[in-house]
Amino acid sequence: MALPDSEEIVTVDAILFDLDGTLIDSTPGVISAWKIFAEEYKLGSHLPVVQKTHGRRLADTLKDETICNIQDTKLLDSEILRFEDLVIQGSPVALEGAIELLTQLDSHHDMRTRWTIVTSASRYYATQCIPKCKIPVPLSGFVTADDVSEGKPKPRPYLEGAKKLGIDVTKCLVIEDAPSGVQSGNSAGAKTLAVCTSHKREDFENCSEEIKRPTYIINDLTRVRVNWENDKIQLMIDTSRGPDGSAML
Repeated sequence: MALPDSEEIVTVDAILFDLDGTLIDSTPGVISAWKIFAEEYKLGSHLPVVQKTHGRRLADTLKDETICNIQDTKLLDSEILRFEDLVIQGSPVALEGAIELLTQLDSHHDMRTRWTIVTSASRYYATQCIPKCKIPVPLSGFVTADDVSEGKPKPRPYLEGAKKLGIDVTKCLVIEDAPSGVQSGNSAGAKTLAVCTSHKREDFENCSEEIKRPTYIINDLTRVRVNWENDKIQLMIDTSRGPDGSAML
């Protein structure tokens, strides 16, 4: 049977998922946390900071001289914990299609070892939010900001994700919602799929040369189905245009 023009079949050895904005919606908590930090650190309106920093490691953001400029290590650690607790208090939830897609992956004994989560958040945050959102925990564990010397948009996080699975990163698909994450995946050498949950489709279609356009763009994870075929993950991806969820941020 012929596929719809908007559906593509993609075959990869493994999938590397971002967390916030891709699998879960933590927007209310993030906005609340930045509102508090913007007032305390005299940053002006918090909303531009939310947009500017989405997808980056919190440590890198709080150390940024143009944002909070926290250079003291002890203060930085305590502020990361305070910020992430505020986000958790905002009651993050799984995004539409996320649990269903991960359940499909976990339904096959081979596929369940071929995916993981690569997040810019800390291990503390990830271990709190993943079960809170009823997201399945990857069998191989996950990669957090604590596990890498450089965060997104550098390639190291996704290189570590592929290494954790024992898979060549060029045979992986990175699923991301932020341009910085897409840049990280592209720089690592993976195929990239952007979900339009926190950014508009045009943001990905018109990426700079530095970031590079993602390989595929979809509205949300309801547009993806998976099968196990010839020892690989086969994805059916509906790339048709439509209303996206970019109002999150």
